[in-house]
Amino acid sequence: MKRLFDFISALCGLILLSPLFLLISILVAVKLGRPVFFTQKRPGLNSKPFKMIKFRTMTNGKADNGELLPNDKRMTAFGSFLRSASLDELPELINVLKGDMSLVGPRPLLMDYLPYFSERQMKRHDVRPGITGWAQVNGRNAIGWDQKLEFDVWYVENQSFWLDLKILFLTFLKVFKREGISHEGHVGMPRFDEHVKKQTSTE
Repeated sequence: MKRLFDFISALCGLILLSPLFLLISILVAVKLGRPVFFTQKRPGLNSKPFKMIKFRTMTNGKADNGELLPNDKRMTAFGSFLRSASLDELPELINVLKGDMSLVGPRPLLMDYLPYFSERQMKRHDVRPGITGWAQVNGRNAIGWDQKLEFDVWYVENQSFWLDLKILFLTFLKVFKREGISHEGHVGMPRFDEHVKKQTSTE
């Protein structure tokens, strides 16, 4: 039932939002350059990697040595708007249609983080990752890593169709209010592996 709901919802969403999708694509190409989409390998169901698709929100600005500038230096006002309105997430409906993702589930993080998850935290990969999730409606990037991952595991242990509907409803409210977009002092969230290393060094 969940997969069928995801497929129909993603298909309807892509059709209904196609004019907005096209408009954002044009604006990204003009303001940020090409490619329009940002793709990155992320762990999916059972940690199987897939390519997540988003609208790009940063430029390709590089330092004199040819390396990319820090994220905060490459972020533009337009990119910040796309993130704050969650419009950069729209292409993930394609991932939902393909079966890589679900509308609701733990957000897919970086492949680099897999070795740093505890056994309990790895349970977040027992379900398909989602465009939104329990952690996103309970603080998103404004909360710490430990709490965020605990929310993810709680969802896996308590998932239901009605809980998904509740999360989708709360997501619309959060997007409207533009809450929890970034962690204090960061464009998004600080890296999880650095968080774990910092915790280990203080123990």
